[in-house]
Amino acid sequence: MLIREATPEDWPAIWPFFQGIVTAGETFTYPLELGEDDARGWWLVPAPSRAVVAVDDAGTVLGTAKMNRNHMGNGSHIASASYMVDPRHAGRGVGRALCEYTVEWARATGYRAMQFNAVVETNIHAVRLYRSLGFEVIGTLPEGFKHPTEGYVGLHIMHKAL
Repeated sequence: MLIREATPEDWPAIWPFFQGIVTAGETFTYPLELGEDDARGWWLVPAPSRAVVAVDDAGTVLGTAKMNRNHMGNGSHIASASYMVDPRHAGRGVGRALCEYTVEWARATGYRAMQFNAVVETNIHAVRLYRSLGFEVIGTLPEGFKHPTEGYVGLHIMHKAL
């Protein structure tokens, strides 16, 4: 698996699974009806932020991540990231590879920590992955997310010092 900079040419491969993940409404706080143009602008972020894709040997996009500062001004030393893995390629280490990549990017770029602002507590695979990479839940917003089948569930804030 290769992780490389995402380009506009990757978007047609990203959009189908991006749209499916967002409209499922289980893991992201994005509007369920998010349109393609807005989604592209939200995900393929300009520098100094960064978007990447994980691809296999044939060039198939397996997943994607975007990295950015979490806050501006005096809080701009904290990074954040978001991840989407094509469900057809789940369980193959794509999410772990993307997360490890973003942590190394943040460290190399000079960030002091990474913070995820809204990890849905029922997203047990993501919570388990992030914990295995050294992230800790530092707080939970009770009923901060309306899950389509679980009802109102918490949103974790997760943190890792770099």
